[in-house]
Amino acid sequence: MIPFSPPRIDQRVLDEVNEALLSGWITTGPKTKLFEKKITEYCGCKTTVAVNSWTAGMEVFLRWWGIGEGDEVIIPVYTYCASANVVIHTGATAVMVDISAEDFNISLEKLKAAITPRTKVIMPVDISGFPCDYEAIYRIVEESKGFFNPKNENERKLGRILIAADAAHSFGATYKGKMSGSLADITCFSFHAVKNLTTAEGGAICFSLPDNFNHEDIYKEFCIKILHGQSKDAMAKTQKGAWRYDVLEPGFKCNMTDLQAAIGLVELERYGENLTRRKQIFEAYDEAFTNESWALTPLYKTENQETSYHLYLLRIDQVTESQRDEIIQRIFDHDVAVNVHFQPLPLLTAYKEMGYSIDNYPEAYFKYAAEISLPVYFNLTDEQVKTVIEAVKNAVKSVIV
Repeated sequence: MIPFSPPRIDQRVLDEVNEALLSGWITTGPKTKLFEKKITEYCGCKTTVAVNSWTAGMEVFLRWWGIGEGDEVIIPVYTYCASANVVIHTGATAVMVDISAEDFNISLEKLKAAITPRTKVIMPVDISGFPCDYEAIYRIVEESKGFFNPKNENERKLGRILIAADAAHSFGATYKGKMSGSLADITCFSFHAVKNLTTAEGGAICFSLPDNFNHEDIYKEFCIKILHGQSKDAMAKTQKGAWRYDVLEPGFKCNMTDLQAAIGLVELERYGENLTRRKQIFEAYDEAFTNESWALTPLYKTENQETSYHLYLLRIDQVTESQRDEIIQRIFDHDVAVNVHFQPLPLLTAYKEMGYSIDNYPEAYFKYAAEISLPVYFNLTDEQVKTVIEAVKNAVKSVIV
């Protein structure tokens, strides 16, 4: 079986993790701090806080920003459940909007129409690693300033709706020459096992708020907030006589460990070759499928945007959802693992029971019903790519041709 997205674990990773294990620092320590610094340098943001998951990082941020009952956060309906769950956990309303006809990202037209005086955050999602049109989103926010109704110090200081990018897929993507991580007010990455850059589990919050926010103070505050509100971390308490600490607030427990950061440091150092290999695989798929009458290949590079080459979202033209499912099964029968990204949220029980209906999101359902995600990862060989291509072609032909 050709797997869908295995992590790249080799001797370099093992050596780095072993070094961390033997160093005495297996929780948050020097490797985590170095990883944060390297991410800041790579992305061009103002500061970075490493956390144990995208989900924890985004929820802690939303709570720090003051999001709660009565507030609205706009998200695309075509995303993983975490995008909605972090909003719902705060007590705010997740306002779901449809996606664009051109790609899998949020519809700018629908986004603009969804803004109300209760809108406090817009959370664009870079589906498959392809960055949203952030300049257009900022223009919409500026045009909507008359609607904005701040209710706390952070919101008053910003003076507009905040843009919090869900960049779980887009580490390494670019938009108009800038890296993902510096495109929005804050950006949250995922380093889960299936992501381009993994720390097994993990994530990072990258801050690029306006200059009237003190990012050094924000970093210090978040380091306290993600460690139960404790005034000293483990490193600080190891100093002679420094055992005493205070708890400044009832915080959270979602710090990254040095074992995770050790993997991430290796992954980041060689991330360029990772992106190069992924791009080669995308191009091989394009070459194989572009001239097939049934194939709709994904948009992944424009004059202004370039993906992180995380997911290759192939669509089969003019198929039903059940036909797509049959094609997937037949691809698996050829010992090739594929996936679907994503089931639009209203198809899932939890959100249906909250009153969301897929009938309100025709573009999302249209794309979902025909979509198949193909394997893309560094260790996928040219021969395996050919096997994937043949498996897809044979499966499609057996169902619809």
